[in-house]
Amino acid sequence: MKRHSLVVICLLLLSAPAIAQTSEVKNAAPANSTKGKPAVDPEAERIIRERRAQAQSMLISLAADAGSYNDLTLRARTLARIADVLWGADAERARTLFRKAWDAAEIVDREGQQRMHDEIRQQQAKGGSVAVTGPPNIRGEVLRVAARRDRALGEELLAKLKVERQQETTEVGDKDRPGVLDTPEAITQRLSLARQLLDADVERAIQFADPALVTITREGIDFLSYLREKDAPAADRRYAAMLSSAAANLQSDANTVSLLSSYLFTPHIFVTFDGNGSSISQSARNSVPPEVSAELRNAFFRTAADILLRPLAPPGQDQTSSGVQGKYLMMKRLLPLFEQFAPRDVAEAVRGQMEALANAVPEERRQQDDSSLREGIRPPQSNEDREKALLDRVDRAKTSDERDQLYLQLARLFTETGDSRARDYVAKIEDSELRQKARGFIDMTMVMRAVDKKDINPTLELVRTGELTHVQKAWALTQAAKLLIKTDREKAINVLENADAEARRIEPSNADRPRALLGVANVMLLIDRSKAWDATYDAIKAANSAEGFTGEDGLLRVSLQTKGMSSIRSSSVQDFDVAGIFGELARDDYNRTVELARGFEREAPRASATIAIARTVLEEKKK
Repeated sequence: MKRHSLVVICLLLLSAPAIAQTSEVKNAAPANSTKGKPAVDPEAERIIRERRAQAQSMLISLAADAGSYNDLTLRARTLARIADVLWGADAERARTLFRKAWDAAEIVDREGQQRMHDEIRQQQAKGGSVAVTGPPNIRGEVLRVAARRDRALGEELLAKLKVERQQETTEVGDKDRPGVLDTPEAITQRLSLARQLLDADVERAIQFADPALVTITREGIDFLSYLREKDAPAADRRYAAMLSSAAANLQSDANTVSLLSSYLFTPHIFVTFDGNGSSISQSARNSVPPEVSAELRNAFFRTAADILLRPLAPPGQDQTSSGVQGKYLMMKRLLPLFEQFAPRDVAEAVRGQMEALANAVPEERRQQDDSSLREGIRPPQSNEDREKALLDRVDRAKTSDERDQLYLQLARLFTETGDSRARDYVAKIEDSELRQKARGFIDMTMVMRAVDKKDINPTLELVRTGELTHVQKAWALTQAAKLLIKTDREKAINVLENADAEARRIEPSNADRPRALLGVANVMLLIDRSKAWDATYDAIKAANSAEGFTGEDGLLRVSLQTKGMSSIRSSSVQDFDVAGIFGELARDDYNRTVELARGFEREAPRASATIAIARTVLEEKKK
């Protein structure tokens, strides 16, 4: 018993320090963590470092391949995007890649502009209206990314644009020189870049914009309207300087006044006139007149009156952008503003000048009272009034062609409101070919409007009854499925299955097939991420069979061209592109996504997928 007691006592004495140590370990903070922060997992950190190194190496290898791409658009975009992603790790290498991207982009843009001008000439030779879609601005894409990373590099590339423009100006004759309303490419690019920067860095955006604001352009005034939302005093100062410049410039004319009026009365809406008609452009949906000082508003009316009251040039010597008829219509458009805000004597002088010009303007133009004269200044005519006026003209029409064009105008009148009368008027068109084209244009335009308004039922009804292509139906159904996910998941799945079926009805060689399947895969990410892998794999297989698929520039385009009108409506569709879904999948399983990207047989989609994966890894914040 004594021996047993001694053994127990010895065991207790030996275990006491161990118990104390255990208690200390539990109470002590981890050696590799700080108070209030979770412990760092060394193994996880090692994996992240290795993955980032792999992604960087993957990009460098892709850059070497991209330098020899025959497709210069692909070369420029790939090099610029690689440079953007690599910037944080290797800025000097990135600068070199940006410059190489610019060299390729210069050639692409020059050739694209030439093709567009050739197409315009061909359409003009056939007679009737002209409708073309401009080529992508590849230099603009490179410039925006490069300047966001390095202002000095941005200025370097902009300087190249300016030199090129000067060379072009010296090579053309006077009659071929651009008009007053044509903005030089260097200014357009500079202001586009400044607009991009405005949301993130106002001061830097102003620095880029200022050299372009010494010239009065549509783009410059539009930038000032955006700037005013961020820094009203800075915008007003620059606008006041424009007014002084316009008053001193003998080349200023009625269209100059119209551009300047936009800043005060119709932000982001621009109306111009020439001898052939009018042009309306709008860069933003909201156009609320800003609250400016009376002094600034009076300065505008002084400048406007000074320009509009200048004597006319002798017959045959008018070189203004508006011409006499355009000047008359511009004064008719702006007269309500003069009568409301300008001093009485100024308003009366402008009215007198307008009445004096009336003798040189045909009766039809004097009676004109369409949207170009009302936009942003007077309330637009109601659809009912416009419908009645058009129907009166239908009754007086002498030929079926004339009636068809009027019915087409009536259909377009109700398209944007989603009114079923749009389809009713299309049905009245006698020319079967025109009726078929118009039905496709009107139906798809109404679908795009319904999707914008998030109206599910009209979207599904138009898919069922409308004259739509398979890719249009697939897109509309994927958008409807997105809207249904939160409220009716089962129906969303059913609608997505229908979208998949429509996508598979597209011809295997058509690039729209992989685009539509990618659209399905993107929505599947929201419903069941595990199934998105198989959906993406199906899109890759389809891409390998469609030679025209690039993996980017996803676009829905609907157009209608007739003898009396031309209209193009397009909408970018990111769900049709490769980058988005590969960036998302890389978050779930990096290695599996890399293997999936290798499944693309063509350079363009494989490059887009690779860059998207690397961007996800290199730009992900360390946890």
